[in-house]
Amino acid sequence: MVGGRSGRRQRITEAFDELHGALAAALGAADGLQDAAVRAHAETLVEQWLRTEGLDDARADPALAVPLANPQLADVVARVEADRAAAFDPWLRTGPAALTELLERAAPLSAGLEPGRWLGQVGKSDGIEEVPGLWRIGEARIGSPTRAAGKSLTRAVTWPVGVPLLDESHLQITSSGDGRAHAEALVETLLMRVVSHFTPGLVRLHVWDVGQFTGVVPGLYPLTRSGLLTVHDPGRLSHLLEELSDRIRRVHTRLLIDGHPTLASHVAATGTRVKPWIVTVLVGNGRPLADEDHWQLQRISRGGLASGVSLVLVDVPVTLQAPHETVRLHDGGAATSSMTGEHVVVTPDPPLPRDAVTRAAHTLADAHEHGHARAFADLLPAAGRWGRERSVTGLRAPIGFADGMPLDVVLADESPHALIGGPSGTGKTNLLLTMISSMAARYDPDELEFYLLDFKEGVSFAQFTRGRRDTTWLPHARLVGVNINTDREFGLALLQFLADEMRRRAEAAKDHEVTKLEELRGADPEGRWPRIVAVIDEFQLLFSERDDVTKKATALLEDVARRGRSQGIHLVLASQDVSGIEAFWGRPAVFEQFVLRIALPRARRVLGELNEAAMDLPRWHAIVNHDSGVRHGNEVVRIPDATARGTTDEVQRVLHETWSTGRPEPVLFDGSRAPAVADLLPLLPAGGPPQALLGQCIDVAGRPATAALADTPGRNVAVLGADAEDAGRVIGAAAGSLAAQYPAGSVDVVVAPLLADARALLARFTAAGHAPEVVMLDGVRQRIEALAADVVARLGGGPRHPVLLVLLGADAADPVLEREGIEALRRVLRSGPETGVHVLGWWRSVARLRSTLSISATPDDVGAWVALDVQGSELGALVPGMMLSWSPRPGRGLFYDRAQHSRPEVVIVPSSEEP
Repeated sequence: MVGGRSGRRQRITEAFDELHGALAAALGAADGLQDAAVRAHAETLVEQWLRTEGLDDARADPALAVPLANPQLADVVARVEADRAAAFDPWLRTGPAALTELLERAAPLSAGLEPGRWLGQVGKSDGIEEVPGLWRIGEARIGSPTRAAGKSLTRAVTWPVGVPLLDESHLQITSSGDGRAHAEALVETLLMRVVSHFTPGLVRLHVWDVGQFTGVVPGLYPLTRSGLLTVHDPGRLSHLLEELSDRIRRVHTRLLIDGHPTLASHVAATGTRVKPWIVTVLVGNGRPLADEDHWQLQRISRGGLASGVSLVLVDVPVTLQAPHETVRLHDGGAATSSMTGEHVVVTPDPPLPRDAVTRAAHTLADAHEHGHARAFADLLPAAGRWGRERSVTGLRAPIGFADGMPLDVVLADESPHALIGGPSGTGKTNLLLTMISSMAARYDPDELEFYLLDFKEGVSFAQFTRGRRDTTWLPHARLVGVNINTDREFGLALLQFLADEMRRRAEAAKDHEVTKLEELRGADPEGRWPRIVAVIDEFQLLFSERDDVTKKATALLEDVARRGRSQGIHLVLASQDVSGIEAFWGRPAVFEQFVLRIALPRARRVLGELNEAAMDLPRWHAIVNHDSGVRHGNEVVRIPDATARGTTDEVQRVLHETWSTGRPEPVLFDGSRAPAVADLLPLLPAGGPPQALLGQCIDVAGRPATAALADTPGRNVAVLGADAEDAGRVIGAAAGSLAAQYPAGSVDVVVAPLLADARALLARFTAAGHAPEVVMLDGVRQRIEALAADVVARLGGGPRHPVLLVLLGADAADPVLEREGIEALRRVLRSGPETGVHVLGWWRSVARLRSTLSISATPDDVGAWVALDVQGSELGALVPGMMLSWSPRPGRGLFYDRAQHSRPEVVIVPSSEEP
């Protein structure tokens, strides 16, 4: 028993010993595996961290020096270093140099690190061909210059970093810690690079800072005095955003209308930059903007780049749905950029010395102020491009400079007519001369015609016609009217001409089954259909009276304003004040057609009712508004001097040399000058009965006013008025014209100089081959009685040789004619014309003529008359049933011919001429 028990115990003991050994072995193996797993896990974590954060950053961190020196991690560090070398060493050999070269090519004048290369220099780039694609902001680095164990751990590689901006991208900057100061320095350096590259004025800066009134970049403040920099009130962000929105809208609706998607493409196609770039810096505090401002900013970011508007946002949290780059500034000034990626450290360029920035800003401001005074010549097309534009869709020409760039005015279907206002002395005439010259230089006379009227007492437009010293004339001008302040009828005549031309074009369009000029020119390419621009200065004088002229002119103006746009007829009306034109009360539809409004300093009611922007304008400036005067359409433009020698006159000289051959000269109507008889005679109608020239009609063609002396009843002519000089001029013109129309010796001329000298008149007949008979007062009765007897004989079938009886002061013969003589004169007046006997007489008053025509004669026996210094109320007896509002005017007469007039018309008394 004992032996059996002891043997079993021993076996059990041995078994437990074996179990303990096995357990010990298993636990030892487990410990070993755990140690290996922990070591492998640690190596994996270290390798992952090194590959994620970068080996150079780890070596540069003093806290990681001991772990990285652990021999057990040597294989891990070696693997990471080998992989990095395999991946980056080939790129490091060529990549940084390639990037450096790329930046130098993209920004040839802005990439230099040394400020001395560009700071304080005035840029020469015109913004057309040399537009940098990148702008340097600092230097990128891969690697670290740290050292360990007496040797360099890695080689630091650097290259310049730039960001796109103008036309290409917005820039969004965020900062943390003390990175804000570095962000502001980065912005200042970037802006200085941009404005220093281009000709001053091509880039305009706007700065808004939520935290301070003066904003960031204080070194650039000298730019504010020349308009290159505008600092905005921190509480008025919405106003700035609205201003940017207006800029974008104007560019898209006025420049990008020919299929160009962006302002940059428009510049490339036209070779002209008419709008500056706008770089707007918004500096926030990391807090969200108001919802409306946020949405507006997003809209600006989407449409801004195409319109030349770039945003630079500093700590403004907004999601930009447009091309943009980002820069993140960290503590210490290190940065990361979307251009280089998050693993490349970007060190911004050192801040520029503040005094150097201020001096440079002053230099740029001075250069802009000198260059900003751009001259009239800068508005003209480049050499070789004069007259190259087509007016099919409208007219476009610059009249001044906005932000240093030429600003166009447009006359087209969208803005068919222009209204210009400004008090005396604010440059209205200068503006009109600029507009006319600028348009004429761009379009040839087959594309554009001018009709120019000046109602004030001036001759500004007369320079476009031939003069004594300057024999050139503007080929585009068809009519020039000056000194017409007392000849409102001429303005009415122009409107009637435009209305007739409008109907003629409408009929032609109907024949070609089109509706407007643009389509007509395509349907009738062989026709001549220029656009017509009618410029009327001080047009309010046309509507200054409550009479038939105002009534008719109002109706015509409304018709042309409404329907002229489709036929290429444009009105440009200028006035000192449009607020008091009673003719347009209750007619808002007239001025609604004048979409283009131009307001000179202190102009009232030219723009919208609530738009008083012109009140603060300096001299030589104007507000140009293509939106019917609504405030958001305002554009401030500086008008150059167009009156100095070498401006308008030089444009006319060049255009005259180019286009005048084979073209008619413009018609000049000068209200201060009487027309010469010699100039009117060639215009008399050919054929038919002789025409008595009585003056010049006040119309666009300058037709002669004539009365036909046909052998029909009533074909006598009377001149009425006490003014012997004017009466003598009318009688002299009539006699001279008749003398030239009758063949020599074919008419018997009887002249009775009762109250005036007839020597000049007699000389005209004698020179034409006639032998005038002179009858003085003592023989006038006998001669008239004889002539009356001759008339009776003629009525009975006797010979009818033409006879012309000229009475100079017919009423002076009343005392000597007595009853028998008066009856004889009445018989001649009543029955003479149908037998070839015509009376051309001057009566000093209507009453004296009426006395002659009483009893056996009637007013119808004098079928044509010219009233001079006679009131309209006195003339009612000669035109029964008509109310005449005529008031005598120097050098003007009221002409009525029953054979051709429904109402009398005003004519100009011709000048007195010696034979």
